Amino acid sequence: MDSRHLLVETMSELMWERGYADTSPRDVRERSGVGQGSMYHHFPSKRDLAVAALERNVADLLPAASELDGPGDPMARIEAYLMRPREALKGCKVGRMTQDRQVREDPVLLAPVARAFAQVHRSWVGVLREAVAARQLRDDLDPEQLAHTLMAVLQGGYVLAIAQQDPGPFEAARDGVLALLRRNS
Repeated sequence: MDSRHLLVETMSELMWERGYADTSPRDVRERSGVGQGSMYHHFPSKRDLAVAALERNVADLLPAASELDGPGDPMARIEAYLMRPREALKGCKVGRMTQDRQVREDPVLLAPVARAFAQVHRSWVGVLREAVAARQLRDDLDPEQLAHTLMAVLQGGYVLAIAQQDPGPFEAARDGVLALLRRNS
């Protein structure tokens, strides 16, 4: 693994663990083993490195969300996405960044986060429309609204799990929304 890739990978993990504000360039260098000169050769600033790490985190998130866009039965895709394994106690690599004031206040850092959530929202809306058209969900459900609800349940489930240091609240939220979807078919 080259030093640039190692720096991005390390920053990605540290931001997931600590957030942007609580991750220093020194932390990245120490964990990655990459020297200061090499770090600043690739990334002139912490912010530049953070943008690359955020883009990497988005790249990790979007393939999972693209499962919603795939072929096959829409409700099966919804259930598979909701039930896929997640590290509930670590939270969402992308959603976690919205809790960091420095990320929220910097349009450049926030842009990849907002873009990722917009893409996931579009994927949810698409699969929900398919499920309505296939009569797997009631036709009076609003896919746009329901997509926001599903995203909020998952992100909120992470917050509850982290707060209680127990994956149970995430699993209960996910299972609860899945039960509601099944009742609305």
